[in-house]
Amino acid sequence: MNANQIMALAAMCQVAIQVQKLAKYGQAQQSDIEPLLNSLVVTDPDNVEDVYGSRRELYSGYRALVAQLSAGTEKNVELVKYVGGLIQLERILASKPEALNKLGSEIQTTKNKLTHLELMDESIIAAFAETYATVISPLGQRIQVFGQPQLLKQSSIQNRIRALLLAGIRAAVLWRQLGGKRRHFIFAKRKMLALAKEQL
Repeated sequence: MNANQIMALAAMCQVAIQVQKLAKYGQAQQSDIEPLLNSLVVTDPDNVEDVYGSRRELYSGYRALVAQLSAGTEKNVELVKYVGGLIQLERILASKPEALNKLGSEIQTTKNKLTHLELMDESIIAAFAETYATVISPLGQRIQVFGQPQLLKQSSIQNRIRALLLAGIRAAVLWRQLGGKRRHFIFAKRKMLALAKEQL
């Protein structure tokens, strides 16, 4: 267990928190969303920090992770479900080369649009959302989003949530590539907590 693995896990937690905010309140923190979406277009990083800009960009993710791992604090059950769902979906994706190739191709197409559009432009977010809907959703293991039905029916909210979940898959890929395992949640909890606290 190391700091880079915790960074990927914090990114998944930050995705989960922002999805919760969008689904329940219809708004989320743009400063927390932007580094997550930007990670999707960092396709050839020199190191792990390049993926998110810096660890400070994931402050709310680290904070959520510390709260989740700390004894005696109220647990965010939805966050656990979202993170677990992302890890499970990524494992399915990793076993399907065609889906991986399609994902890479669609991300590159969206990345090319950034020469004349901003990352947070509605059409870029919609493109990420479409990639999630066409590549990730058909894998079969749907992530259930908990929130207000009237908000979840709005296309702008749907797009942001799907784009965030795609960024969550990116973080889950990174987690696995860095050696992250499900058993760490059981056997390395204390070490994970200590490493996450160092970032706050």
